[in-house]
Amino acid sequence: MPDLTNALAAARNAVTTEIAALENFSQGLDEKLTDALELLVACKGHVIVTGLGKSGLVGAKISATLASTGTPSFFLHSADALHGDSGAITKDDLVIAISNSGETAEVIAVAKMAKGWGNKVIAITGKHASTLSTSADALLDIAFEKEADPLNLAPTTSTTLTLVLGDAIASALMSYKNFTAADFGKRHPGGALGKATNK
Repeated sequence: MPDLTNALAAARNAVTTEIAALENFSQGLDEKLTDALELLVACKGHVIVTGLGKSGLVGAKISATLASTGTPSFFLHSADALHGDSGAITKDDLVIAISNSGETAEVIAVAKMAKGWGNKVIAITGKHASTLSTSADALLDIAFEKEADPLNLAPTTSTTLTLVLGDAIASALMSYKNFTAADFGKRHPGGALGKATNK
């Protein structure tokens, strides 16, 4: 049998590190979210989520959750946006740009491009004074102490905070719009959720 003592300790540490980060993030959540939510409820077009790497993968999930809960949304890969796909952004759209460092060149470029066209931009980043945060209309700060992996390098705590933040935004917008189970069912006719909401 392999000795899994250290491996299991690392697993426990990852979980407790992320729980602690979430508990810290939950403090003063109303103040953290207000500016961004005001922009989101005023948006007349799509909420476009952009990011790269792990942040992009989480961003795609956030966009999918928004779209299924009453907020028209799609994910726009930051690199693709710089090679023509930015044409999908219309004048009524809002952009959520995700970069933990706040210095991802492609994400910054998309955010600045959208701002230049008159679109509102919300930044999700762990660095309050980053290039991305200072160029956005609203900041969702996910600052945390450390990533959860043993090397403090892999996107772990940062992606968990971003994912939970996306769920919080979707929940807030659902409540604001009085989004119902029937509304959900119209957008989700397939699978077990479709059966549960379309009786």
